[in-house]
Amino acid sequence: MPSVFSRIIAGELPGTFVWKDDRAVAFLSINPINTGHTLVVPREEIDHWLDLDDDLARHLMSVARSIGLAQQRAFNPQRVGLVIAGFEVPHCHIHVIPTDGMHHLDFANAAASVDPAELGQAATRIRQALTDLGYSEVAE
Repeated sequence: MPSVFSRIIAGELPGTFVWKDDRAVAFLSINPINTGHTLVVPREEIDHWLDLDDDLARHLMSVARSIGLAQQRAFNPQRVGLVIAGFEVPHCHIHVIPTDGMHHLDFANAAASVDPAELGQAATRIRQALTDLGYSEVAE
């Protein structure tokens, strides 16, 4: 059975995408810890990040860095944090989170739900920053 992320990537479930390329996608979390919280996900369904081949692991980290640079530009946080946990969905994903303190890396502080309009506004800001930074993989 496909993971929820595979279903989002396939368009079977909604997702607020900011990045798409042939190996990875990035979309906003529906339970964000902070505005702009984005998930970087390989298209290939791989459960554990330790099972990624070296090239895909490098690619995902490069995409995460690109998203982080865009978040820095769009939201001006003190830092951009990364979390790889993998307990929620059995499909490798990197959380890229604009942070102003350690509380923005604590999943206990994640929103139970968020207005889709807020996700859309955050996505627009990230997409614009990615475009301004010269990336062509910006999702529409």
